[in-house]
Amino acid sequence: MILPRTRQTTAAVAAHYDELDGFYREIWGEHVHHGYWKTGQETPAQAVEALTALVAQHLALAPGQSVCDIGCGYGASARLLAAAHQVHVTGLTVSAAQAGIAQAAGGAVTILHQDWLTNTLPPASFDAAYAIESSEHMPDKPAFFAQASRVLKPGGRMVICAWLAAESPTAWQIRHLLEPICREGRLPSMGSETEYRAMAQDAGFEVIGVQDISAQVARTWWLCAGRFMAKLATRPRYARYLLDRNAGNRIFALTLFRILLAYRTGAMRYGVFTLRLSG
Repeated sequence: MILPRTRQTTAAVAAHYDELDGFYREIWGEHVHHGYWKTGQETPAQAVEALTALVAQHLALAPGQSVCDIGCGYGASARLLAAAHQVHVTGLTVSAAQAGIAQAAGGAVTILHQDWLTNTLPPASFDAAYAIESSEHMPDKPAFFAQASRVLKPGGRMVICAWLAAESPTAWQIRHLLEPICREGRLPSMGSETEYRAMAQDAGFEVIGVQDISAQVARTWWLCAGRFMAKLATRPRYARYLLDRNAGNRIFALTLFRILLAYRTGAMRYGVFTLRLSG
């Protein structure tokens, strides 16, 4: 598993999203995850919703089910699934800024400002769960899977959309791409597909399938980089933020371009895991 040279904590993850809150929403919107260009013709707004739809497809949702969104961000995916599939979604986020916006948005969802690794959810209380690009932020990934096993009912499904490291990245890729991406993006580690499979199975999950959609999501970062450069040229506060030495997360602007190169070289992949809890 790829680890950054500096230790990343849950508090650092929360601070990252709180500090960059306005930038994330201005540049990409309230779906804080990749877009999925299934046909290549989707608009960015359609692409981010397409990724949520892909998650719903793999979850095989049925009306009335109770669903957990692990790392729900602003609750956009939770609200979309609740409305489209008549399910009740409970979302958790460590970011106070995200929780406040998600709670104010309403909908048939419950938003909790909690750390997934120490959550207070009852055992065996959900029919399904999903994590869209949140497992990367977990300091203890086996505990991430263990908590999912605890709160899901036997036979419950789980879908994980995850940034993945290549199975055998080169030393250059680790040093100049993966480790800096982890460090700058507040990722305690980045696992490979093989490692995710093993952790899921150790927690009692059957791996139903894994889908590599790297080629269909990579466009996200070209769009983000272009929008960021446009904002930098037209919004003075973007330049002020980058020049502010007290801004602890300003380095993430550089990470946008590292991620582009990581996808281009194959150092980083994007996987969708479909799991079923045994029992």
